[in-house]
Amino acid sequence: MLFYFTGTGNSLYAAKGIEPDPISIPQATRREPLEFTADAIGIVCPVYGHEVPQMVREFLRKSKFHTDYFYMVLTYGNRHGGAAELAQKLCQGCGIQPAYINVLLMVDNWLPAFDMDEQRVLDKGVEVHLKQIAADITARKRWIAPVTDTDRAAHQEFLSRMAQLPPDAWQHLIRVTDRCIGCGICEKVCPSASIRVVDGRAVHTPGNCQTCLACVHNCPQKAIGLTVPEKNPSARYRNEHIQLAELIRANQQV
Repeated sequence: MLFYFTGTGNSLYAAKGIEPDPISIPQATRREPLEFTADAIGIVCPVYGHEVPQMVREFLRKSKFHTDYFYMVLTYGNRHGGAAELAQKLCQGCGIQPAYINVLLMVDNWLPAFDMDEQRVLDKGVEVHLKQIAADITARKRWIAPVTDTDRAAHQEFLSRMAQLPPDAWQHLIRVTDRCIGCGICEKVCPSASIRVVDGRAVHTPGNCQTCLACVHNCPQKAIGLTVPEKNPSARYRNEHIQLAELIRANQQV
């Protein structure tokens, strides 16, 4: 049994490389009760600021997992900042003892810092690493990816920068422009129902936004941007192996 969270398809692609029929966390959270039993249970998700998205944290806290082998695979694009250690502490705080946590380097889709055209052509060795991770899990390997003092320092640097911003800064990151034609794709790919089409135009409502940027990357008109400068406002990204319909099935809430 494998659960995943995805905004642009990277983590869904990774999940499908481990388990052919993974379960979307945004859809799973609608279930009652959140209690799962399997020989192995896993989570595949990206890290934002080196930690798992808020929706994944809430899923871990609210769910009961009955398994002898709990694992996590964390996708990242530049530096993981000790994500495995942070995830291990999160799990332990939720009463979960993870057997295996690994990190997987993929395209970095954080638009303020990275040009998607440049990221798309980089060879990050995804296939080789993903194959090894899948083999580890099949063999029930028990291992937590090592974390260095440099990794921890990177995370502390990030926290220091964030402390200088308003607590809800990322809730106000999404900006809808006049190019919006009200097609509704943004609404369909949003995992938290934070963007809706109202009177023929997309409207973003802060409060529960996961800052996954699914709405921004998947808008066919490039009508959704950010309130901060972007590295390349003309470039957008979706994992080449994942179709838009798959993201909609994973995330649609309305």
